[in-house]
Amino acid sequence: AGTVAEVHHFEEIAGWLGEDGRFRLEIDLASVETLIPIRNERMRDMLFETGIFPVATLAAKIDPQPLRDLAVGAQTEVVAEAELELRGQTTGLTIQAVVARLKEDTMLVASAQPLVLNAAVLGLSEGVERLREVAGLPSISPAVPATFRLTLKEDPTPGATVSQRQAGRRAELAGHAPVSPLPRGETAAPASR
Repeated sequence: AGTVAEVHHFEEIAGWLGEDGRFRLEIDLASVETLIPIRNERMRDMLFETGIFPVATLAAKIDPQPLRDLAVGAQTEVVAEAELELRGQTTGLTIQAVVARLKEDTMLVASAQPLVLNAAVLGLSEGVERLREVAGLPSISPAVPATFRLTLKEDPTPGATVSQRQAGRRAELAGHAPVSPLPRGETAAPASR
């Protein structure tokens, strides 16, 4: 029996970058899309436990000056230490990203290298094992590469506080409304059937 590599993604994400360089990304875990409905349901219920832990967050602090200085059409590489909070557990990660200024008020942020996420480190080993058992598979890889691609648009709301903007985005995320201006983020998730 051979191995199968599959690409999955989350359809609902929201993110923002503050003027001080604080970056935050929220992933609606219930929006996992594997192209197989029963597998989506199993990942929501058995792996992520979205009834208890509906959102994963990634937070980082980056030097904002190189981004402010970035001309339209230019790009730069960013390396940042980040924290991923998933299922109530926080894990440190190093993120390498490419940031390109598409317009004066729009930036594209994409992973320069995949993040290799390990189920044991993230507290997901039991969930992966349950998925393996229910799918009748000989194994599921405990480590998966994850990539991201985000379009960040400057918030035109004058005078809105970060918490007001974040609360609005959280409400959109919880209601499964399209989260503008961020498109789908490509992310790999453990393969299961």
